[in-house]
Amino acid sequence: MLVLVGSPRRKGNSATLAKAVQRGAEEVGTQVSLRFIDDYISSFLRDCRTCRLSDGECSIKDNFRTLFFDDFLAADGVVICSPVYWYGLSAQIKSFFDRTFCYYAASYPNSDQVLKTMSSKRTGLVLASEETYPGASLGIIHQLQEFSRYTHSEFVGVVHGIGNSRGEVSVDPGSPVLLAEQLGREFFSRKYSDYRLDTERSKKVWPT
Repeated sequence: MLVLVGSPRRKGNSATLAKAVQRGAEEVGTQVSLRFIDDYISSFLRDCRTCRLSDGECSIKDNFRTLFFDDFLAADGVVICSPVYWYGLSAQIKSFFDRTFCYYAASYPNSDQVLKTMSSKRTGLVLASEETYPGASLGIIHQLQEFSRYTHSEFVGVVHGIGNSRGEVSVDPGSPVLLAEQLGREFFSRKYSDYRLDTERSKKVWPT
């Protein structure tokens, strides 16, 4: 599992929830990498037609490639942890997804392999915001839902913690820290279904 943290704050609410996901996952023996995107990305996506190197590699001199290839592509599942900024994902998370274009675009020599390994993962979303208003997170949920569907991935869960001051999600009466731990524990075992009209399925959801 890769846990991607899009907040610049190492002891903030997003980090608190991310570490809870990690704890839950490690309790059941899952190998977890927790990464703060700030450690890897220093630039937004540029025009690949003008800045791509002659061997097809990205010319931006930061550690995005390491994060993308060694952690994201190698992972069976990814949990995105972000604060809610202006009713959207943090710029760090958005930049991570934007930068993937450099390597799945046809102008990258191994784009077919990148596309293959980008797909068919499990995904989860963990959010922290000051507002309790349910609509505050809907746009973000929809964005990750569509990313998951586009990449044939399984979007298995969302946790939303409420807090403003550092670590305040820990006293949210909705218990998001416990829910984040549960998401981590169940991440690879949680039942996933996304039916279409022609989907073959049992008349029962749960075995009896």
